[in-house]
Amino acid sequence: MKKGYVILLAPDSFKESMTAKEACQVMERGIKKANKDISCIHVPMADGGEGTMESLVDATNGKIYREKVIGPLGREVEATYGILGDGETGIVEMASASGIHLVPANEKNPMITTTYGTGQLIKACLDRGIKRLLIGIGGSATNDGGVGAIQALGGKFLDIHGDELGYGGGELIKLHTIDLKDLDNRLKGIEVEVACDVDNPLWGNTGASYVFGPQKGADAQMVKILDDNLRHYGNIIKEQLGIDVLDVPGAGAAGGLGAGLLAFLRGNLSKGIDMVIRYSGIEDKLPKADMVWTGEGSLDFQTQYGKTPMGVAQIAKKYNKPVIGLAGKIGDNIEILYELGIDAVFSITKDITTLEEALKKGPENLEKASENIIRLMNII
Repeated sequence: MKKGYVILLAPDSFKESMTAKEACQVMERGIKKANKDISCIHVPMADGGEGTMESLVDATNGKIYREKVIGPLGREVEATYGILGDGETGIVEMASASGIHLVPANEKNPMITTTYGTGQLIKACLDRGIKRLLIGIGGSATNDGGVGAIQALGGKFLDIHGDELGYGGGELIKLHTIDLKDLDNRLKGIEVEVACDVDNPLWGNTGASYVFGPQKGADAQMVKILDDNLRHYGNIIKEQLGIDVLDVPGAGAAGGLGAGLLAFLRGNLSKGIDMVIRYSGIEDKLPKADMVWTGEGSLDFQTQYGKTPMGVAQIAKKYNKPVIGLAGKIGDNIEILYELGIDAVFSITKDITTLEEALKKGPENLEKASENIIRLMNII
């Protein structure tokens, strides 16, 4: 191995075991045990889902803030948002304020859940003077088309009597007038990018309500009502704003929040991993590296479909860098990954164990696997 060897570490989180930042630190500990002269560049990654905000804040030396907001059931919850290291880019994960994990199983009801808290997080970012906004919209408990979020930002959704709609997807059928005159004026100068990895339209058999409603607590009758309501909502947007969101791929993401961000914030929908690659700075750092390590909790044939390790591998291959993938579990048919950019895959699990024990020992096992890989490289 040449003197001054550099490894770029770009893992996703190992869910329930390590954050992406922690995984970088653990990998480096193992590497340094075997060869203290190797230098490591840390670029914590994500694929646009859970952990994206934290990874991008860590990768850019930004800062995470806490904010008390209205949760999906209308009760106050504590949520987080981030400002990236440039000081100009805010990042929000809607699940932090409006996620399904905030709703007890016996209270799941997309007829009443709201995205209001997500709008409050966006407002908090605006208050910090951002120029662009990144929004991850996975893991929602809601089916309100993003109406709650826009209400929090000053938009008004009125019924035929001029009264404001209440929370939840069940209210949308009452929508008669959209009033945006009090919508936060600062939004006009903000570039909004939305991490969205589904292509479901707003309504219909493959839309928000039919595909995602049941997991949010909707029975068959409720799904039909919610779908009709979103269709009505989309028609009102088209009639009054001249924007057609009904059949746009991704508009149905997060219970129609995708449609709301498209219509009212002029958001651009993009694949999560593509967004993370752009804002993490990984491409600027790749030319300095001799090798790239990535990984996450599990690697299998599904990794090729927009997961972090595949995104990292494909960008690394632009610079002809070898790529190693590490995972707690190696699944079936990983051979396809070798054809697509990952040169070698290693499991960090040392013995047969329970999932609980494997998660607990994740950092220890990742450190040891990293050390062993370098010890092998030392003798080649």
